[in-house]
Amino acid sequence: MNLNLRKAIIQNVSGNSQAELEDTIVDAIQSGEEKMLPGLGVLFEVIWKNADNNEKSAMLETLQNGLKH
Repeated sequence: MNLNLRKAIIQNVSGNSQAELEDTIVDAIQSGEEKMLPGLGVLFEVIWKNADNNEKSAMLETLQNGLKH
């Protein structure tokens, strides 16, 4: 992924409230459009980089459980 794309996505949502961030995520998922996947990836990268080990473990468990269905 191009670093400029990362910066653009982060700039686009920087300063958004939690409700706005949630709307962005929900809209991207509900649209089902492939073009939204890079943005979700960048947002997940931010979450991952800012999570502690317990939060990372919880995310991995949630992911693993979600992939079982």
